[in-house]
Amino acid sequence: MTLDVGVIGVGMIGQDHIRRLTHVLAGVRVAAVTDVDLDRAKSVAGALPDAQVFGDGAELIGSDDVDAVVVASIGSTHEEYVLACIAAGKPVFCEKPLATTREACDRILDAEVAAGRRLTMVGFMRRYDDGYRDMREVIASGHIGAPLLFHSAHRNPSVPDAVTSAGMVVDTCVHDIDTARYLLGAEVAAVQVAKPRRSSRAASHLQDPLVLLLEMSDGALTTVEAAVNIGYGYDIRGEVVGEIGTVALADTNRIVLRRDGGFGGRIPADWRERFVRAYDVELQAWVDAASNGRSTGPSAWDGYAATVVCDAGVEALSSGQRVPVSLRDRPALYAPEA
Repeated sequence: MTLDVGVIGVGMIGQDHIRRLTHVLAGVRVAAVTDVDLDRAKSVAGALPDAQVFGDGAELIGSDDVDAVVVASIGSTHEEYVLACIAAGKPVFCEKPLATTREACDRILDAEVAAGRRLTMVGFMRRYDDGYRDMREVIASGHIGAPLLFHSAHRNPSVPDAVTSAGMVVDTCVHDIDTARYLLGAEVAAVQVAKPRRSSRAASHLQDPLVLLLEMSDGALTTVEAAVNIGYGYDIRGEVVGEIGTVALADTNRIVLRRDGGFGGRIPADWRERFVRAYDVELQAWVDAASNGRSTGPSAWDGYAATVVCDAGVEALSSGQRVPVSLRDRPALYAPEA
C-alpha cells in the first residue's frame, strides 16, 4: 500500500519533507500540495508525478485523494489544519509548534479525545536521533542511577536580525524542553531565565545567550543554554548526570583529522545537516503508522506541554522571576507508551 500524502506549506522545511517523502522513504508519495503562495506550490508540484495543487489547506484535507497530511505552514495556521485533519479522521504530522497558544492546544487535545484515537504526531525530531535514543536507553537501564541533572546546549552559528529573545525561547529552546521531558520522563514544573553577558555578535535588540533553568516534576533540574550567534557552527550538546554516572552526546564526527600540530573534525553547518537522519527516521515512523490509520511518537500532549512551558519561559524572560508551569490533567489517551 502506498500512502498518499498532502503537504500544507512548501517553504524550506516543507520542501525538505517533500524531498524526503519522494526520494528517501518507502510506502509513500506526495499526492497534493498547497501554500499561501500558490505559484510556489505549483512550481513544487511541477517536479512531482501527478501531484495536485489545492487552493488552500481545507481543500487539500477534504480531498478523497489524500490519506494523510503534513503541516509545515506558519505556526499560527497549525491549529486550523490539525483540527480539520482530526475531524476528517486523517493522520497528521504537524511541525512544531502544535499551536501557538495554550488555548489552541487545548482545543486540539479535546478534539482528539472526543475522536477517541490519536491522529496527531508533532515534529520533535530529536526523539529520533540515535544519540538521544541511546541516552534514553542508558537512563532507563539504571546504569547511571536516578537522573539528577540534564545539561543541554543549543548553539547556532548565526540567526537573522528578525529573531527576538522571546523567539529564542519559543523556536530554539522548545526542542531542548521537549528533549528534557523525553529523556527524564517528567514534566516541567517551573522555569527561570538567566541573561548572561550579551554577545557582541548579537543584534542590539537580542539577549544572546540565554540560560533556562527548568525544574522537573520529579525534582531533577535541566539547564538549557541557547547561544544563537556562536559563529563556529551548529553545535548540539547534552549530558545527563545521574547518581552513579553520566551519559552524554558524543560529537557527530565519524573521523578525527590530525595535522599541523592539532586535531579536529567537522561541525555541522545547520540543523538540516545535524539531524538529517533523525528527520528520515521520524517521517518513516509517521508514514508506517499513518498507513495503518494511527499515530505514533510525540503526541498532541507533548506539543501542548511544550507550548505551555515556552509560554512560562517567555514570562520568566520578561519578569526575571521563577514562573510555575501548570498543566491540565493528562487524558488517558496520552498515557505514556510502555
